[in-house]
Amino acid sequence: MFQTFEPVSDRTFASRHLPLLREKLEARDLDGLIVPHEDEYLNEYLPDHTERLMWLTGFSGSAGSAIVLTKKAAAFSDGRYAIQLPQQVDADHFELLMTHDVTPEEWLRENAEPGSTIGYDPLLFSLSALEGFEKVAKKKGFTLKAVSPNPIDEAWHGRPDAPTAEVYAHPLKFAGEDHAAKLKRIGEDVREAGADAALLTSPSSIAWLFNVRGGDVHAAPLPLGRGIIHADGTGELFLDPRKVTAELRAHLGEHVMLFDETAVDERLTALGKEGKSVLIDRGLTPVHFISVVTEAGGHVVKGEDPVSLPRAIKNETEIEGSRRAHIRDGAAVTRFLHWLHDEADSGDISEINTAEKLENFRRETGVLKDISFDTITGSGPHGAMAHYRVSTETDRKLQPGELYLVDSGGQYEDGTTDITRVVAVGAPTREMRERYTLVLKGHIGLALARFPKGTSGHALDCLARLPLWKAGFDYDHGTGHGVGSFLSVHEGPQKISKHAIAQPLVPGMICSNEPGYYKAENYGIRIENLIVVTEATPIDGGERPMIAFENLTLAPLERELINPDMLTEEEIRWVDDYHAEVKAKISSQLPKEDAEWLAERCQPLR
Repeated sequence: MFQTFEPVSDRTFASRHLPLLREKLEARDLDGLIVPHEDEYLNEYLPDHTERLMWLTGFSGSAGSAIVLTKKAAAFSDGRYAIQLPQQVDADHFELLMTHDVTPEEWLRENAEPGSTIGYDPLLFSLSALEGFEKVAKKKGFTLKAVSPNPIDEAWHGRPDAPTAEVYAHPLKFAGEDHAAKLKRIGEDVREAGADAALLTSPSSIAWLFNVRGGDVHAAPLPLGRGIIHADGTGELFLDPRKVTAELRAHLGEHVMLFDETAVDERLTALGKEGKSVLIDRGLTPVHFISVVTEAGGHVVKGEDPVSLPRAIKNETEIEGSRRAHIRDGAAVTRFLHWLHDEADSGDISEINTAEKLENFRRETGVLKDISFDTITGSGPHGAMAHYRVSTETDRKLQPGELYLVDSGGQYEDGTTDITRVVAVGAPTREMRERYTLVLKGHIGLALARFPKGTSGHALDCLARLPLWKAGFDYDHGTGHGVGSFLSVHEGPQKISKHAIAQPLVPGMICSNEPGYYKAENYGIRIENLIVVTEATPIDGGERPMIAFENLTLAPLERELINPDMLTEEEIRWVDDYHAEVKAKISSQLPKEDAEWLAERCQPLR
């Protein structure tokens, strides 16, 4: 199994580890420490040895932070973890806060003493992430101090070793573009940005640019390292030597120089002493590297990771690979849904059973490389936790009269998948059918969108929420995130969210479409498909070319939860067309009994 189910933390972490950290802070004359979730690569999903926030607080979610002062402390997360945060973190030691109520900067402004010294690890903060704290420090009159080594690392006894997975070539038949061509293309972008070189710190960008993959991060084929790309199209790759093979050296060729990862500061210093300009991403580059360049006499060009947008705009090889991956993955998910419909109301199936069964169906494809994230498998009240992670301590059995939510994905060399479906265990209530259909209406509204060039996901987000808003409901997560090509299941710069974003949606980008509804302590509903941005079919009489979405995900919806009387004719037609597409594309991939079951599930609604 790629996924394990033993608890990764417990509520005693706070009482056991907070005193250890405070001892280290006192020894270094620090009055506090800001602890983000991110690691030195600003990853969302972390290797075990960088789970500092979890070690300190017990919180295992993918978004959060903490602030520790001499006599008080606070832990923060967002609406996705409103239920999980108090379950995992001891409120006797940390004040528990949602960032939509109180931000870490606001809390620090109210609680830090003037004249105090608050530490932060400069490898864990980008310029954008640090700016808010700097403003608060100036206004309140306390000092922000960059500290190294991280006090948590000093306090953490038995800290795991850093991963050293082998880095390997990602074949051209999946990448669609040779890395030498990518280097030349991105190098030109670096020159146009007014820089001599760009520092790459995002593992996804490094993997994409050099056409390499690794295994340092759970559920994502990412190598941890650094990269520099010069305006002349040459590159430098910084990796732990234990990850490097002769095959990798041969793949990289003459365009790329390999260095030990510990040499990155030395190379940046050399560029600085030559008076070079180095492009950094305000939101992705740790501020430590900005200091290295400027202190050596170099110039920093504050912009965006030059790889981020080209990586997000998939080429035709990557898009076609994603289509193949989704046919394969859709067949595995459909087999799982058939099994679940036969077994769910027996009372013998647990959340862990379902996660194991689904992974096994994916493994039977013969080409699964990993899951793309730990499966969210939530029955009844657990489904109301948007990012619930089952463990042996929380596992519960599916019961008749409940809803079961499963959000999962696979990593294949030709594509990354992410899908959410909801299953009614036994007969659903009228309320369940109503709420599911409202979510479905929002999903369809976004799927059918036509929009002009230059439109961002922020402008489209309300299409998925409008049916829920009209009924007095909403959900506390984004509607869509970018998805990589055999990379991270979450990538930017695109997203579909109620929060403002400047980046337009561009043909070739892959996003999720996942509106939801969550009734605390009862059930959760989310319908998620991946979609690729495409040029739209010209509209008769229209004056401007439009952009649209092509659906990628292929698995049946839950008929028992759809109320056709709540759907318009256009929405019913969408459901029927979608099911016809699912049946046409994956039936041949299924055993006979699964194909027959799918045919029944894909009948027209009326």
